[in-house]
Amino acid sequence: MNKQILFLLLPIVAIPSCNEQKKTPLMSGNPVFEGWYADPEGIIYDDTYWIFPTWSDVYEKQTFFDCFSSKDLITWTKHSNILDTTNVKWAKRAMWAPSVISKNGNYYLFFGANDVHEGEIGGIGVAISDKPEGPYKDLLGKPLINEIINGAQPIDQFVFRDDDGTYYMYYGGWGHCNVVKLNDDFMSLTPFDDGEIYKEVTPENYVEGPFMFKRNGKYYFMWSEGGWGGPDYSVAYAIAESPFGPFRRIAKILQQDEQVANGAGHHSVIHIPGTEDYFIVYHRRPLGDKARDHRVTCIDRLTFDNDGFIRLVKITFGGVEQTFIKRP
Repeated sequence: MNKQILFLLLPIVAIPSCNEQKKTPLMSGNPVFEGWYADPEGIIYDDTYWIFPTWSDVYEKQTFFDCFSSKDLITWTKHSNILDTTNVKWAKRAMWAPSVISKNGNYYLFFGANDVHEGEIGGIGVAISDKPEGPYKDLLGKPLINEIINGAQPIDQFVFRDDDGTYYMYYGGWGHCNVVKLNDDFMSLTPFDDGEIYKEVTPENYVEGPFMFKRNGKYYFMWSEGGWGGPDYSVAYAIAESPFGPFRRIAKILQQDEQVANGAGHHSVIHIPGTEDYFIVYHRRPLGDKARDHRVTCIDRLTFDNDGFIRLVKITFGGVEQTFIKRP
């Protein structure tokens, strides 16, 4: 058989071109943007990701909020000074842990201020804007919640919209967590059916930083444990059939990795509707950095096992892959 015939009988194998070979995905890297930022609240508005963090500094300098937006989790745009103490006359210092939500064309930013103690003015406020990036203005001219109820310092609020359109707010420091129901314009609280305004829902080991999301009809309640300034800071969770619990602790799902970073905690979760894409947004402390307020904002994947339990999150330097929001 001559060489020409032999060549024709050989199997044809398609060799991918350079363009057809699998490309290395673009990654966000961690931290996802520069600066000392903590307590990040992540949310999706239309086709854009947003993160609203605390400016991490000494309390006297912690008097304003910035926010960040991205189309793909990779490139982030900073929006500076969206709210500060000049626009919130009762807030003097320690503005932290914003929670954001949109309703009827308006954007609301809930925040804690003044590190309030019994008999002082401060607590949880609410501001409003017609754009996600602000500027925001104080809605009430006073705190929405000033008092310390059930031992819960009024900080670290998270606003959750249930499927029936009810807006709940979970909040609390000092090892206690309350849930309240917001009225339609977010300017006051609405009593529950039993006449109570504040219900304590504190789970085991709760310290601060509550967060809630709903998946497959179940309520996933999450919180931070440990000391916010130390290496034991972490996140745990519970699953319940009701927004009121009972919230029985299942496991810790976010914590430090001695090879990556310390004190990973005070998180939020971004979910792309109609997908199984969940991202946990949190802060952590760079290795070897002992400064109290040196905290950075990071993002990693949040995944579930076949029974719906959250897997332990691996914190990374790489972050998450480029992901655009595709609406159905």
